Amino acid sequence: MPPTTPKASSDSPPNDSPLLRVRHLKKTFVLPDGRQIPAVDDVDFDLRAGETLAVVGESGCGKTTLARLLVRLLEPDGGQIVFLGRDWLQARGGELRRLRRQMQMIFQDPYGSLDPRQPVSSAVAEPLEIHEAGLDRNERRRRLEEAIEAVGLGKETLGRFPHEFSGGQRQRVAIARALVLRPKLVVADEPVSALDPSIGAQILDLLARLQERFGLTYIFISHSLPVVARLATRIAVMRQGRWVEVGDAAEVLDHPRHDYTRALLDAVPELPGARGG
Repeated sequence: MPPTTPKASSDSPPNDSPLLRVRHLKKTFVLPDGRQIPAVDDVDFDLRAGETLAVVGESGCGKTTLARLLVRLLEPDGGQIVFLGRDWLQARGGELRRLRRQMQMIFQDPYGSLDPRQPVSSAVAEPLEIHEAGLDRNERRRRLEEAIEAVGLGKETLGRFPHEFSGGQRQRVAIARALVLRPKLVVADEPVSALDPSIGAQILDLLARLQERFGLTYIFISHSLPVVARLATRIAVMRQGRWVEVGDAAEVLDHPRHDYTRALLDAVPELPGARGG
């Protein structure tokens, strides 16, 4: 009998396939007056493990809508998303839960993303309660402590409440919550835009360290090219729902091809060196 090929695990993409593959993704919003606004218009891309793909553009260009489509907080009007070799948009039941634990999101607002009534321990443990309900108390505590210490906070913070923290510390808690399931892909929607620039720089450095430590892949949403230059390996420039330019970070920043990209760059006096190249 010829050898059989094992079915690819939902924990890794088959062979050398991209971690995430997006084809012809579309989302249109209908305004009360009947007008249709294409928020995401025929977006295509592949994302390989270990990359940081930054999606950059002005407010209202569709970046956050794209992020929410990718994690299925919104459903698209059309297109395909393949995640870990599976049809992500068709996933249901147990397969949906298995895939969802591998794709987590960090939100823009470190104040609104945490329940003020929950201590940090409950906020960080919530994904474990949903996706790994069988963990015993000791293992759950170990995972909580590992996640909170990985983001630079002490174990004693687990008993405190969000109002006791600064904005930067709250964002660290939100990052710990995203990490506790040990996902492969993290979608970060403007994670430093609500923070003081110096605190935001610390969070960017933290994200870079966590990527190296845990082998993370990022999709990083931002309107700021200086932020993008610090973290991205590839950049996609988005305008009115469409991607107008995609490429290696250093190439896009140093040799932009599209007029809109050049306009964004002209608005920034100086950029730090990019990771791509």
